Amino acid sequence: MKTNTQKLQEIKELIAKLEKDTPTQINAFNKFMLATEKSTVLGDKYTELINVALAISAQCEWCIALHVKGALGAGATKEEILEAAMQAVLMHGGPALMYMIPVEDAIEEFTQS
Repeated sequence: MKTNTQKLQEIKELIAKLEKDTPTQINAFNKFMLATEKSTVLGDKYTELINVALAISAQCEWCIALHVKGALGAGATKEEILEAAMQAVLMHGGPALMYMIPVEDAIEEFTQS
């Protein structure tokens, strides 16, 4: 089983590969992503908490690792991350509940360092 740090490395490697293979598309995506995540209304913490919930709903373990780390870096507490995650479970049901496992793993891994 991969650690969350390894998943983050895989994201970097994928983006680097796509920058070579499909530069027009990935650069457009990156520009959109950076513009969207640069929220001045919600702020970094709330943007990342929303992204944690959406990552669970999308069932994307790489996204969970990325956004739990981002939420922690933006000052979110474990309790806030878990509350945001449970909103995804409420709206998405049992399958989303299972993605609380990688959320807990990511919190644990990124708060130990």
